[in-house]
Amino acid sequence: MNVSHRLVIIIAIFITCLITANVIAVKVISLGPVILPAAIFIFPLSYIFGDVLTEVYGYRQARKVIWLGFICNLIFVIFAWIGQMLPPAPFWEGQEAYESILGYTPRLLAASFGGYLAGEFTNSFVLAKMKILTRGRWLWSRTIGSTVVGQGLDTSIFITLAFIGTPSFVPIMILYHWLAKTIIEAVATPFTYTVVNFLKKKEAIDTYDYETNFNPFLISD
Repeated sequence: MNVSHRLVIIIAIFITCLITANVIAVKVISLGPVILPAAIFIFPLSYIFGDVLTEVYGYRQARKVIWLGFICNLIFVIFAWIGQMLPPAPFWEGQEAYESILGYTPRLLAASFGGYLAGEFTNSFVLAKMKILTRGRWLWSRTIGSTVVGQGLDTSIFITLAFIGTPSFVPIMILYHWLAKTIIEAVATPFTYTVVNFLKKKEAIDTYDYETNFNPFLISD
C-alpha cells in the first residue's frame, strides 16, 4: 500500500507532540490562580492532528496511528527507564535530575496510557460519527465537539488515576485542564480548517466511515 508523504508528516507530528507532552508534563506552571502542567499547550496539538487524520483519512487510518503513537511512547518510556537504571559515570552529576524528569512511576504511566487511549479513540469515534450526521458540513462543530468529549475523558482518567488518594489530587484540576485544552482546540480551528482543506485537495480524498468497524482493537480492518 502506498502511503502519502503528507500522511507520514501528519503522523510524525502527531507522535512528536505526544512524546514531547509526556516529557514536559512533569513541570507544573502557574497562570495566575490556575495550576496546569507545561504540556497543556502542546498536548492538544495531538488531538488537532488526530482530528485531521480522522476527517481526511478516516477512522481506520486514525486507529492505526493511535496505536502507533502508543507503541512509540512505550518504547520511549522503556528506554528512559533503562537509562535510569544503568549506573552513572562517577563524574556525572545529573542522575537525580534525570530521575526527577524521566523517572515515571507505574501509576503515572498507567494513568497516562489509559487516558491517552480512551481519549484519542473517543475523539476519533465522535468526529467520524458527527461527520456522517452533519454530512460533512460544519467542521468546527466536529473538531470542537469531539475534543470536548475526548479531552474530557482523557483528563478525567489521567488526573483521577494519577493523583486520587494523594495530597496533589484536587478535583477542580480536571475542569481547569479540560477547559484549557478545549479552548486551545477552539482557537486553533482556523489552522485545522487550513490543514484539512489543503490535504483534501492535494490527496483527493475525503473519507466517510459509513461501513467502518469502530472496534479500537481491530488493527487489520
